[in-house]
Amino acid sequence: MSAADEILDIVDENDRVIGQSPRGEAYARGLRHRCAFIYVRDAEDRVFVHRRTPTKLVFPSLYDMWVGGVVGAGESYDDAALREAEEELGVSGLPRPAYLFKFLYDDGAGRSWWSAVYEVRCDLPVNPQAEEVAWHGFLPEDEVERRLTEWEWVPDGLDAYERFKACRSLG
Repeated sequence: MSAADEILDIVDENDRVIGQSPRGEAYARGLRHRCAFIYVRDAEDRVFVHRRTPTKLVFPSLYDMWVGGVVGAGESYDDAALREAEEELGVSGLPRPAYLFKFLYDDGAGRSWWSAVYEVRCDLPVNPQAEEVAWHGFLPEDEVERRLTEWEWVPDGLDAYERFKACRSLG
């Protein structure tokens, strides 16, 4: 099954399931669905950053400071966060990511999804999925901050990152 054929729950503005659709159709029609974002740090507190492959359905070839992806039909955010983190990092036995908050991403141009944000520490050697990740590295957070104006980042990831930083400053 291709990524475009994966079945997603379609949700309303309150994150209630109102239907189901294949991922490709959900993207094409701008149907609101669910995603999980996981902020990954290594044992040295560096952040996992990667550039998406050019074959990704959404935001190809852009940089991201999150791993994650869509929540499958009937799947919980928590289960999707662990599954997506292990898949993208190419590891197994990762601790369950810690839930932080949820927000509705909407770019005003037909891209809208509920986004659950998590963080996890990965002390395992990573082997990212070649079909998902074109380049990766663990960067100190101050370098991530410097690169924000130098690299082209996924817009939903930037939105999540700004909210993440605001959440940490309150906490």
